[in-house]
Amino acid sequence: MKRRLVVSNSIELVCLYAEDIVSIEADGNYSTFYLVGGEKRLVLFQLGQLEHMMGEQLAGEAETFVRIGRSLIINCNYIYYINLNRQLLLLRDPNGHQHETLKVSRESLKKLKDLIESDDIIKEDNGQGTL
Repeated sequence: MKRRLVVSNSIELVCLYAEDIVSIEADGNYSTFYLVGGEKRLVLFQLGQLEHMMGEQLAGEAETFVRIGRSLIINCNYIYYINLNRQLLLLRDPNGHQHETLKVSRESLKKLKDLIESDDIIKEDNGQGTL
């Protein structure tokens, strides 16, 4: 059965299937979910709080998500392109929708690239981690 992430506070509730989440980007006390198909959803939660919720609510599906630095969580299933020299990360969803070009530190991209090449994330799902 598909697992849903339920993000709720006193004024709103958002329910998202793990495979619909392409990435989550932090902006202070707010975070923006970037979803399959290009939809965005802003929530009043810090990235660390969402990371904790994902670990609790998504069980094994949380393993496909990786935190990159202080402001980004990505779904590794949607990685399309990494360029270390330009410090670029492109994500593409199953519908072919290319998401915003993300500027990521060279060190974080190198770690992510190495993890993917070693099959530690996508094929084996060894667990949620931070780069």
